Amino acid sequence: MSGPPAPAGLVLLTGGRGRRFGGPKHLQPHPDGGTWGGHLCAVFETVFPGCPMQVLGGELPDRPGLLPLRDPRQGPAAALRHWAAQGRAHPLRWWIAPCDQPHWTPEALAAWHQAAAAADPGARHWVLARHRERLQPLGGFLADALVPRLPGISGTSLMAFVERLPTLVLDSDAEVWLDQDFPDVSP
Repeated sequence: MSGPPAPAGLVLLTGGRGRRFGGPKHLQPHPDGGTWGGHLCAVFETVFPGCPMQVLGGELPDRPGLLPLRDPRQGPAAALRHWAAQGRAHPLRWWIAPCDQPHWTPEALAAWHQAAAAADPGARHWVLARHRERLQPLGGFLADALVPRLPGISGTSLMAFVERLPTLVLDSDAEVWLDQDFPDVSP
């Protein structure tokens, strides 16, 4: 007999080349130790201990037991389609996290999940943030029930998913949504 599904799972996108960084962003050193990718895994584990995690793209040296699923290296939309076509765990929601949002903290993620779950208690939407008037698909919570629809959505941009899936948009002024465009991560 199985229990209720996990509240969340992590899909961490690590397939970028990071040309401006001299190497992949997920491997950049985080001020708290480890890599940016490892930091995001630690944040997720703190909030959701024992819940499923999947890395899409490159390996994390500080997480050797977390084997990545190789993606087609054609951008986040193609990576998510590829992941969705694989077998996976079935939590209520997936946190679709980019490796270049290294400012997340356990407190910020817990608050964001609480807001997403309150806005979408039946887990039927992709809950996105609007930060500084910009829609943020990455960092949002995608209902597991929507994952089977991803492989059938064409397009090279995540906006193709946003246009074809049921979404809820929540305003957020948290700085965690800012993509890190330079190697230095200051708290």
